[in-house]
Amino acid sequence: MAEPAVALTDVTFAWPGRGGFSLACPSFTVDLGESVLLLGASGSGKSTFLSLVCGIVAADRGNVVVDGTDLGALRSGARDRFRAERIGVIFQQFNLLPYARVADNILLPLRFAPERRARAGDARDEAARLCAALGLPGDVLATQAGRLSVGQQQRVAVARALIGAPPLIVADEPTSALDAGTQDSFLSLLFGQADKLGSSLLMVSHDERLGGRFDRIIRLEDIVTTERLAT
Repeated sequence: MAEPAVALTDVTFAWPGRGGFSLACPSFTVDLGESVLLLGASGSGKSTFLSLVCGIVAADRGNVVVDGTDLGALRSGARDRFRAERIGVIFQQFNLLPYARVADNILLPLRFAPERRARAGDARDEAARLCAALGLPGDVLATQAGRLSVGQQQRVAVARALIGAPPLIVADEPTSALDAGTQDSFLSLLFGQADKLGSSLLMVSHDERLGGRFDRIIRLEDIVTTERLAT
């Protein structure tokens, strides 16, 4: 039986200091090729949970296994390299370089991930294919990212996450700036490309209306407990 794309077991983590909090997750999995929507209110620990899954922070205890690799066994630099190779991240604020061309933004992850670069083949052609599949205009690759509309910037961020077919796509509130109609179009494009590449998808949001698209919906409070630390 294939290992899951993501598996957390008996994980604990704490942000120390004033305003810090602890987080505990006894068990959580995302199966290969599965799409999971993780619902949670603001301040519920969603960003910290994603940081653990992506290896941005390391668990204090327990195991975080992504694509068969125990992230706790890796040093910080190795976790960064693993994330670049195996995880495509769609940030809430997109995190594009506004004065760089769209092509440079999309190709940026490949500079730090030789295996992912090899999977992309002709990287510029693949960037153009992704842009076309995501409904962006034909000349977009040469355009400065900061000159695009919010919806277009969002699709560029998706293309950047998808290039090189990372096994896991993680999305942090990617539809929060979109109206309902644009959200539906965006999700259709995202799911279509993730299915084409065979990538698993983990998205966090506070918006329950998105749930119908996903294989599984999980409420963060059902898998995670948080506690404010004493000051």
